[in-house]
Amino acid sequence: MFHLSRQQIIFAILILVSTSIFAQRGNTNYLDFKSKPYFFGITLGFNSSDYRVFKSKSFLSNDTIRVVEPERGPGFNLGIITNLKLGEYFDIRFLPTLSFAERNLTYFSNTGSFNERKVESVFVDMPFHVRYKSAPFNDMRVFVIGGVKYTFDVASDSRTRQAKDLVKISPSDFSYEYGFGMQFYFPYFIFSPEFKVSQGINNILIYDKRIDQSNVLEKVMSRVFTISLNFEG
Repeated sequence: MFHLSRQQIIFAILILVSTSIFAQRGNTNYLDFKSKPYFFGITLGFNSSDYRVFKSKSFLSNDTIRVVEPERGPGFNLGIITNLKLGEYFDIRFLPTLSFAERNLTYFSNTGSFNERKVESVFVDMPFHVRYKSAPFNDMRVFVIGGVKYTFDVASDSRTRQAKDLVKISPSDFSYEYGFGMQFYFPYFIFSPEFKVSQGINNILIYDKRIDQSNVLEKVMSRVFTISLNFEG
């Protein structure tokens, strides 16, 4: 949980600093953006991702593998924001993003040795979000988001010959996402720190009964924690 804790601390610091900057101000900057029906921008993010592992019935009868543990790895995101306003409080958002991530599966044998399956990925993410925003106060708003995301790993090794004896992970994934954040209205742009969670909804394990590391698993699902810094205008 080290990466997640560090990200939460950074996010809290950003909110505190931004809140102090905007204290004692009105909605002057917000009024300049109020009439715009849509916004564009960029998003920069830091992610921490891992797998949720579900063991199969074969795991109990396996006399080689004793423990299977997912390990979280760090990464970063870079994307484009397209935001369409639906009235005063709702937005529809599309954020095509390039994400770099690392996730590992570690297998411990009964003899005490271990084998690590490292999965380094370059994802093309296609998330669609609905965002609900509070009423503005001192050029600030809080918001919550929810939506779905399609992901494709362009660096997947699941179809290479080198991976024929390794656990294979599907390059395609679907997830649902939820999170929260704050908007700060500056004269020329809107700054929005945001925290979100992505939970995979389909099994991304490519089962291969010939491989013990695959045979002891029933399904593998993705999970990603992301802190994003959004700049829109």
